[in-house]
Amino acid sequence: MKKARIIYNPTSGREMARKNIAYILDRLESAGYEASAYATKGKGDATKGARRAVTRKFDLVVAAGGDGTINEVVNGLAEMDYRPKLGVLPLGTTNDFARAVNIPRDIVKACDVLCDGDEIPIDIGKVNDRYFINMAGGGKLTELTYDVPSKLKTMLGQMAYYIKGMEMLPSLRPIPVKIDYDDRTFSGDIMLFLVSNTNSVGGFERLAPEAKLNDGMFDLIILKATNLAEFIRLASLATRGEHMKDPKVIYAQASRIKIESSEKMQLNLDGEYGGDLPGEIVNLYQHLHLMVPRKIRDVKQAAAEDKVVERK
Repeated sequence: MKKARIIYNPTSGREMARKNIAYILDRLESAGYEASAYATKGKGDATKGARRAVTRKFDLVVAAGGDGTINEVVNGLAEMDYRPKLGVLPLGTTNDFARAVNIPRDIVKACDVLCDGDEIPIDIGKVNDRYFINMAGGGKLTELTYDVPSKLKTMLGQMAYYIKGMEMLPSLRPIPVKIDYDDRTFSGDIMLFLVSNTNSVGGFERLAPEAKLNDGMFDLIILKATNLAEFIRLASLATRGEHMKDPKVIYAQASRIKIESSEKMQLNLDGEYGGDLPGEIVNLYQHLHLMVPRKIRDVKQAAAEDKVVERK
């Protein structure tokens, strides 16, 4: 019999995983899995739980929580020779990755994907000794995702990030960097950089509109030094996907990106602190298999194949 392990954050998304764990287990059992669950108690627990699931040869590992829980599970799977299928139950605050791959927030419909969906190969990123599935970034504003207290996220949801962002805006300042991406180089002052594997980052669904999650390429966005008024203007454009051609924005696609800075710069990986730069970000082509709704499998796969043909 196939085996499934649910790794869930009991405090994520107003404790939705904890409240629904019996239902989730029942759905997986009905789909033919021998299902079990592991509740995380602190940082790093989801990674340890995923590694244990690998050693016990589980067929499916489900990350139930927010983007941080998914990131930890990915870090538990990525190093292993045997890698189970990855499932996602988006029960966090922003759920950027789940939104990008059309996994519903509704618990019943999300379980439908686990039980009746299909799997597609997806890229992930590696930087230094850490992995990410959705995005890597640097710059003061990218740090707000792990500066927001968990209790505030539980009470206010995504609004907590907007409040923290408004608080940070007056203190934003540019940072000098050197960014090598494939055969190109940028040197200068920036407000932030983002390396995206999908189109959904930080609650913005059009921030990297050309991103494909299994084409072997990342979408790189560099925001050059701006004043506060310009920054707010560009943020408004980004909500509509109209920021890409602005002279303050550099957009490129690359499979390998190296970032250096003369100042301390923290790395954000899927909304979590990922260490300090410098670092080299490498695309691991179709490294994991993800459960997705059947209706998007063919669309995602065809888009990736078209992109690979373009690169040849």
